[in-house]
Amino acid sequence: MTGTERRADLLRWMQSSQAPLSGKEIALRYGVSRQVIVQDIALMRASGWEILSTNRGYLLNAPTTVSRVFKVNHTDEDLEAELCAIVDLGGCVENVMVRHRVYGRMEAPLHINSRRKVAEFLADLRQGKSSPLKNITSNYHYHTVTADSQETLDLIEEALRQRHFLVE
Repeated sequence: MTGTERRADLLRWMQSSQAPLSGKEIALRYGVSRQVIVQDIALMRASGWEILSTNRGYLLNAPTTVSRVFKVNHTDEDLEAELCAIVDLGGCVENVMVRHRVYGRMEAPLHINSRRKVAEFLADLRQGKSSPLKNITSNYHYHTVTADSQETLDLIEEALRQRHFLVE
């Protein structure tokens, strides 16, 4: 097993573990020294994983949310229905993205997770501050949606499909 394979397997193990994993336990599993494990943890941290060192071992501080990107298409009149379908089922619309043929990928953060934020967003649009980004790509756009589980994302996907907003 290469170091890269070992770190990938260790990450999966940490993601599935509810308790901290001791350096000794990890070293025994992979047949390497504890110093190798210390180096592996350092490399994993450097690549962006937040790994906590406790007196009982290493613990992955993983996000408690999952995300999915949905490709959607709808009119301006359906904007509220689309956003409410997502937030009513427990989702958060993190952003909006379009792929423009000339300008390439364009993205704007939204962080809309409630009907109140939907209303504020729509009020900003109605006041003429700007127009929806989707309008530059014939209404085609993408949203990264976060939620508490894959099941919630599945429900959101089905709601978007039923309203004919989801591009299959």
